[in-house]
Amino acid sequence: HVLRLKGYQIYDQLIMEEALFRGTKTNWLIMNEGTTEPTVVMGLSGKPDHLLHCDSVRHDGIKVIKRYSGGGTVVVDHDTLFVSIIGDGEFMKEYGVRLYPREIMGWTESFYKKVFSPSSSSPSSPSSSTSDDFALRENDYVFGAKKFGGNAQCITRDRWVHHTSFLFDYNPENMHNYLKLPTQAPSYRLSRPHIDFLCRLKDR
Repeated sequence: HVLRLKGYQIYDQLIMEEALFRGTKTNWLIMNEGTTEPTVVMGLSGKPDHLLHCDSVRHDGIKVIKRYSGGGTVVVDHDTLFVSIIGDGEFMKEYGVRLYPREIMGWTESFYKKVFSPSSSSPSSPSSSTSDDFALRENDYVFGAKKFGGNAQCITRDRWVHHTSFLFDYNPENMHNYLKLPTQAPSYRLSRPHIDFLCRLKDR
């Protein structure tokens, strides 16, 4: 099943996703082009005091929601592309993938390489990879050393969801004003501030 949305509130999307994840046995691909207002989305175990500039968030009336999965913290808005894949274990068996976080993450890398680096995924194409190519680094989708997609997962015994926030564009002020530098960051970040760590999909 494929569901395409535009401007659907991320809070409502996450509620719908969790219902499909926990209440159905079918496979879903959900794509949503943006949410109507800037919103901070945190992982289930995220602590606002550790991750957010709470005074600025409160002053500007920014909504903060926790998704039902893990993952990091991001400011999303009308320029964020949301893609969620919901499936069952039988579907992944076709690809030799077990329901473990790293195995699912690796499968999604091969899936998205067909989108972002189609020539490199073709067996008939010569190898021409560069340092600026699409890749999965730790839990992030990157071009080179810059992140443009953040991932989160939820896995049960026979069901899984992998959802991604792609930064088609983003407002650097929102990232700077509302998000602290996380204490637990991927090693490749090298303590870079948001503006030096992130890139925009629209620039590709």
